[in-house]
Amino acid sequence: MDNRFLGLIEVSIKTHWELPALTDYRGHTFYYKDAAREMAKMHLLFEQAGIRKGDRIALAGRNSSRWVISFFGILSYGAVAVPILHEFKAENIHHIVNHSGARILIAAAQNRELLNVQAMPDVQLFLAMEDGAPFHSRIPDFRHVYEQLDALFARKYPGGFTPEQVRYHVEQPDELAILNYTSGTTGFSKGVMLPYRSLWSNTQYAYDCLPFVHAGDSFVSVLPMAHMYGLAFEIMNGINKGCHIHFLPRVPNPGSVIESLRRNRPKLIIAVPLIIEKIVRNNIFPVLRKPVIRTLYRLPVFRQIINGKIRKQLNDAFGGNCFEIVIGGAAMNREIETFLHSLRFRYTIGYGMTECGPLIAYEQWDTFRQGSVGRIVNRMEVKIDSADPEHVAGEIMVRGMNNMLGYYRNPEATAEIMSEDGWMRTGDLGTLDRDGFLFIRGRCKTMILSSNGQNIYPEEIESLLNELPYVSESLVVMNKGLLYALVCPEWEKAAHNGLSDDDLTNLLREDLKQVNRQLPGYSRLADVKLLRQAFEKTPKQSIKRFLYQEEYFDINHPFPEK
Repeated sequence: MDNRFLGLIEVSIKTHWELPALTDYRGHTFYYKDAAREMAKMHLLFEQAGIRKGDRIALAGRNSSRWVISFFGILSYGAVAVPILHEFKAENIHHIVNHSGARILIAAAQNRELLNVQAMPDVQLFLAMEDGAPFHSRIPDFRHVYEQLDALFARKYPGGFTPEQVRYHVEQPDELAILNYTSGTTGFSKGVMLPYRSLWSNTQYAYDCLPFVHAGDSFVSVLPMAHMYGLAFEIMNGINKGCHIHFLPRVPNPGSVIESLRRNRPKLIIAVPLIIEKIVRNNIFPVLRKPVIRTLYRLPVFRQIINGKIRKQLNDAFGGNCFEIVIGGAAMNREIETFLHSLRFRYTIGYGMTECGPLIAYEQWDTFRQGSVGRIVNRMEVKIDSADPEHVAGEIMVRGMNNMLGYYRNPEATAEIMSEDGWMRTGDLGTLDRDGFLFIRGRCKTMILSSNGQNIYPEEIESLLNELPYVSESLVVMNKGLLYALVCPEWEKAAHNGLSDDDLTNLLREDLKQVNRQLPGYSRLADVKLLRQAFEKTPKQSIKRFLYQEEYFDINHPFPEK
């Protein structure tokens, strides 16, 4: 079982046989023994369909117990899992299925309704995620095979299905486990080939470095499992530890999320910045801006009392049992982070990318350094492509057990990011302090070159813009040699306070002067443009920057639309 991901999962299922594993929102609970039995039935279906080890099996659907069972059923059989984000349009799903060469597609109801099976000619079998029933098959008489599944299972396990019957595929470290298609902020999706060593290394790190998580503890699955961040630390980590994972309703909203957190009281919460920022901006900051509270907050004694009450309010909102919240997937707003740090709130910020399955850096909340993304994790190396890595930002390069094999059927893209000696370019700019803490300074591909040759990192300007009143999100773009701030305002808040569109524009233009005073001359903003709709985002809630280039906007119009 040494250094084997499936070895970890096999041992966990046997050890936690009688514990609850997966619960759908106000629905059915699968115990570890139930999940193991369903996985064993999937293996019989795969065998009858002629699936060989190494074949691709795609799965598309919202987070659910059956999604997790399907995922582990695929890997434990020895096939390659191709998770597809449920929000992808039908054409995207068709493309990923065809590009990956998937022989089976397992799809949930909401995705099945949109798919055209004729657009995926190489898929031999289409299975419903909810019960494994074929909804289309190119294998003759497979419906009959499915109908006889219980009888096949009884013949294979005449003495009943026990922990001793759980024997999973024995993988090799560099064997392909997951083919993960990610839609990035600067281009189109690529198929990231993640080997079993990456899955094992990430899962083992979570086991070793999150010691506060124990068997029987609750998790609430908030992030999409088709993305490696949620998959690695809510699902793979949760199952390895013997935890009880709860799922949100089909269409979650802030109320149902809070309800689930309070009811299930998770020990660990994995989140993206947007979730935390919304709670603080909408629930906490309005209270602190009240005249009486603002006056009291200036006094150290009262500030300590108020901070204690806010900290308790936040802890209660997250269930009251959470040891820490790990935030990742996108940049954290500087104002929000400073506020959380002043509260001594139990948060930490990690760093990773799909190509590392995903972890690169992490530090526990009580030793975490504000502004950083933690220290480099076990079995990984980092170097900064800079003459002075501590003070001058350079591209972050990583090497180690977590690294991907490359991009599937895309040697050109693989060669661009990976060197012959194993170093992988992240595309992110950073510095590394003398204590080993990593600080993200921007992205290489988002860097703007000014007319006088100065490097401009838009994320630094955006962090200032996002601290302004009425600014929800922002994006800095260049048009005809000038920098502009594209802003998605808090329209409801502005309307509530009686501000017209022109009032809001003028107010933000005045605020822009304050921002410009903090910037060097070459990176000052010429104007602000307001967007009616929220920026389009990736699964990590990062803005899809490549959609917002200058050709999409009429800079002379006050409210650009894409």
